[in-house]
This record gives sequence, C-alpha cells and structure tokens, in this order.
Amino acid sequence: MSSNNVVVLDNGAGLIKAGIGGNLDPTAILPNCLARPLSSKKFLHLSDPNATAAFDLTSAAVRRPLDRGYLINPDLQREIWSNLFSNVLKINPSHSSLLLVEPLFNLPSLQRAADELVFEEFGFESLFVADSPSLVHLYEASRSRPSNGVVSKTQASLVVDCGFSFTHAAPVFQNFTVNYAVKRLDLGGKALTNYLKELVSYRAVNVMDETFIMDDVKEKLCFVSLDVARDLQVARKPGRDNYFRCTYVLPDGVTHTKGFVKDPDEANRCLTSKDGAPKDDMEYPEVTEKAEDRKRVDLTKNEFSLTNERFLVPEMIFRPADLGMNQAGLADIILTGGSSLFPRFAERLIDFSKCRERELRPLVPDDYQVKITTQEE
Repeated sequence: MSSNNVVVLDNGAGLIKAGIGGNLDPTAILPNCLARPLSSKKFLHLSDPNATAAFDLTSAAVRRPLDRGYLINPDLQREIWSNLFSNVLKINPSHSSLLLVEPLFNLPSLQRAADELVFEEFGFESLFVADSPSLVHLYEASRSRPSNGVVSKTQASLVVDCGFSFTHAAPVFQNFTVNYAVKRLDLGGKALTNYLKELVSYRAVNVMDETFIMDDVKEKLCFVSLDVARDLQVARKPGRDNYFRCTYVLPDGVTHTKGFVKDPDEANRCLTSKDGAPKDDMEYPEVTEKAEDRKRVDLTKNEFSLTNERFLVPEMIFRPADLGMNQAGLADIILTGGSSLFPRFAERLIDFSKCRERELRPLVPDDYQVKITTQEE
C-alpha cells in the first residue's frame, strides 16, 4: 500500500493535526471541538477559517469530545472526524489506512470506542495506534542532522510532551515508550488558559467565558521567564522601564470580530535579548498616560494591559505548587506538544551563564552532558 493511502491523525484534546503519510507538514490543524457563537443557534465546525471569520466567537459555547486528554463523547468525535475526512482531507476512509496518535495510558474501554469509530463508522482498511513520545523520538532519530548523533546512536531519549490536558515526561528506548517510567504532570494548555482568565478577570475585565480569545492572548503574548525574580521587579516599574507592558484589544463585534495585539513591536521588545534582560540601547514607545491612570481600570475600554501575567502563566509548568498542585515542576529534555511553544521554553531548561534560574543542570550528574531539542512545529 502506498503512503498516499495512509492518513495520519494526531487527535489532541485541543487541536487535531491531520495529513497524508509522506508529507512533511500536516494538511490541516484545527480545533477538536464545536463552537456556538452568540449569533448562531447551532454548533459550528472550526475547520474552515474563512467560514468562521465572520462569526464573533466572544462568549461562544464550546463542546469537546475529549476531557483531560481522553475520549468521553464518541458521537461528537465522529461528527468532527466526518467533517475532517470529507471536507478537509477529502479522502475515502474505505480505501485508506489510519495512523492514530492516542494519549499514554488510554483505558481499554476508550480504545474500543475509538476502534469502533475507525472501523464500524468510517470503514478504514487498517489501523495503527501510536503514542506521541515514540513518534517524536523516531522522527528526531531519523533526521539527517549532525547535532542529533547521540539520539541516533543510543536510540534513547526522554520526551516531554506538554499539550492541552497534561504534560508527560516519557523515556523512549529503541522507538518504544517505557511506560512504567513515564511521569505525568496534570497541567497543560487548558489549565494555563484558565489561569490567565482568572488573572485578567481579577485585574482588568471579566473574560472567564472567553476561551478562544484568551487562548489567542496566551499564544501571542506569553513567554517563559529566564529569571523570574528579576522580571517580577521589572514588571512593577512604571512607564518605559516596564518593557513587559502590552495591550490586547478585544473584539467589538462591529469593526473586528477577532481580538488582536495593539502594538506587536511593544509586545515583542522584551524578547529581543537572549537572556531576557533589557538592553541599554533598547528603544521604548513614549508613555503619555499618568501613573495614576495606569492603575485605574476603565471598564468602557475594549482592551486590557498585561505585565507580569505574560510570564507568570507559563511559570506554572515549572512551579505547579503555586497553583496548589502537589506535583514537581518540569525539568526534562526533548520537547513536543503545543504548550512547549512558549518563547524561551527550551532555554529555561538549560543552564545559561547569565541566567540565575537553573532548572535542569543541578538535577543531572556533572559527567553527563545536557542537550535539549525542540520540535520545529
């Protein structure tokens, strides 16, 4: 069977990544959910950006087939997959095989529910089920890149999959995940978005119902701090000395139906230095508002400002105890998953000479080298 007949489906709780075997990039990346805008009476598929661009997703209701990473609503998943196969990938399942990526430690009853969808509902010819860590390791080991010589020779790595529902640190040996040694952190992109909702709702404007908007805020403005103590001090400064301050504009339903960063250059100025420290020659936009005006929240404005929220949200991955979770933070090696895409995520795990935060180096014996590899996408 040719590779053109193999459909690859990474069925994440937040996003579906799907395509045809042999292609470098996925054909489609779409939310694994249905949404109902306030202006609509029915739930809509979010697979077509052009079709959903006209809808204001402010306070939209969301239905997800997966909860905490596991399939709980097979009927809803069937509806989403049907749209994916027919309208997005445009494939005939009865003439195709499926490579399905499932979460680690999937329950047998949930596996059977997925198998029924694959064979009884869609009629795929064959099915191969894999987990994310083993596929990531196989991909990294097979890449013709000199820096990956150790992974190729030893056929062993530690994959940190930081996704929507949780984070797994999974050892992989000879392309197989060592299940008994996997460590799980019950923290992922969904919890981080919820934490950002709480911070913004407490400090500025109520956004507890704005899942899609706050996901966008998180992805565009949050980053990992290389020195939390230093950055907390900077975030308290007024005016031009606070180079973390930025503004996000909420949709108004009239002139624009999507939120956006008011000044991208202002938002990215804190990422211009390698170690996260401000440069002496860094240019800042002129601040015209008074200090007392910055502290006052104007509820008539359709926007809000962020400062230390930008790095305190991803910080929870490293310090989950701050959220009341009795779990250790993250300090591991190969990274994958959507929530590992925060700027400086990999750098935080390395012992930089100018960075006082050292997460991984103290945990590893001196005679071992530390190497971290991030996925391109």
